Amino acid sequence: MLYLSEILIQNPDFESFEELKQAIVDRAKQQGELFFRMDIKPPYLDTPPAWEDQLEAIFTSVR
Repeated sequence: MLYLSEILIQNPDFESFEELKQAIVDRAKQQGELFFRMDIKPPYLDTPPAWEDQLEAIFTSVR
C-alpha cells in the first residue's frame, strides 16, 4: 500500500502539488502498488480543493 504521508516524508524538498502528483505516478509505476491511502492533506499552497479526487485519478490511471 502506498501512503501519501510516506511520499511527503521522503520528499521534503517538494514545493508544489504538481511535484507530488509526479511522485505518485513514479512510485505507482516502480512498485506496482495496488492501493493508495491519503492519510494526510498535502501542505502546498497550490493544493486544489478536490485534491483527493485528483490524486486518486492519477494513481488509478497508472494501474
